[in-house]
Amino acid sequence: MNTDAPMTDPPLEGPADEEITEELEEPGQSGNTGFPCDGCGADMAWDPDADAMHCEHCGTTRQVPRAEGVIVEHDLSEAGSAARGLGLELRVSQCENCGARVSFEDAATSKLCVYCGSPSVLDQEANRNAIRPESLIPLDIGRATVQENLRRWISGLWFRPNALKRARRFEAVGVYVPFWTFDCAVHSDWSADAGHYYWVTQSYWTTVNGRRVRRTRRVRKVRWVPAWGERDDAYDDLLVSASGGLPDDLVAKLGSFDTSELVPYRPEYLAGWRSEEYRTDLEGGWERGEALVLDSQRGRCAGDVPGDTQRNLRVRNRIFDVRWKHVLLPIWSAQYAFKGETYTVLVHGQTGRVVGRAPLSWVKILLAVGAVLAGAGLVALVAAAAGR
Repeated sequence: MNTDAPMTDPPLEGPADEEITEELEEPGQSGNTGFPCDGCGADMAWDPDADAMHCEHCGTTRQVPRAEGVIVEHDLSEAGSAARGLGLELRVSQCENCGARVSFEDAATSKLCVYCGSPSVLDQEANRNAIRPESLIPLDIGRATVQENLRRWISGLWFRPNALKRARRFEAVGVYVPFWTFDCAVHSDWSADAGHYYWVTQSYWTTVNGRRVRRTRRVRKVRWVPAWGERDDAYDDLLVSASGGLPDDLVAKLGSFDTSELVPYRPEYLAGWRSEEYRTDLEGGWERGEALVLDSQRGRCAGDVPGDTQRNLRVRNRIFDVRWKHVLLPIWSAQYAFKGETYTVLVHGQTGRVVGRAPLSWVKILLAVGAVLAGAGLVALVAAAAGR
């Protein structure tokens, strides 16, 4: 049936002056506009502290069943048959600065980018053809905990301006960030030159008090021998960020996620929160994942080479049985302003770990360097006095 074709209503029976209005529901949109409260009908949102849906209007809570559904890992060839969209009506703000596309509900507004704080954001329609997440880790750290962790983080920074520690306002937003996870098996064959240390005694001439004298010393040598081997490894839930706005170095510093806490995707978990559309697609995600696997295998094979040192390591890998999932992982993104500059800090939505950048106080750095130099000079004076 072509739903785009114009529809002609049949003649309505009844008085000619009676106006009858019929509201038609678009296919596939039922139940996607919100999660009404059973008590008062207001929209409910996911509450990380209660670990349940919560109504701010009347206080009603509703548990979200986690036992339903199965987390499926797909073969790379199955990307075309994956489910699409997020299962609820969202709009998207695209940042013209960092390129992130972050979804939010119709009732929300988006004025600043949640990652870089840029005001250059444009409202767009959500990509309904994007691969739907198979699973997610529900946001587990609430706003109050985030604010406290941010204050502790700032108070513990070294060489930062004192005024920064008095900052009290953080624009913290909970975001479900897109990741790809990959499972695979790897067989690696390697060869290398294994080096074994040994010591020899050498004689040499030197000048002592104007006289030539002969002395000996121990010199380390390397005996090189060929080595080779093989190994088999398996990777489970290798995480690759698909975000368009989060710097990879900050995501890496956040630390890993406990993927054993993944639950089957349900749109209720996104209610009241932001979710980013992936910018790195499945193909690009696997390219990065494969590079991580190859780099890891090289390190593992290097550890298998016997001896004390090595050279000319060559590794040949065969990667097979590759499977993937698209998941959403919770991260709080917070901005704070200091002397006209906006700084972004990330908070792990599962552990509460805080990472980010902050301005340096060059006055404190120079004072610290001066103190070190002064200490070194004092030590030198003491040593000179002791020598005399």
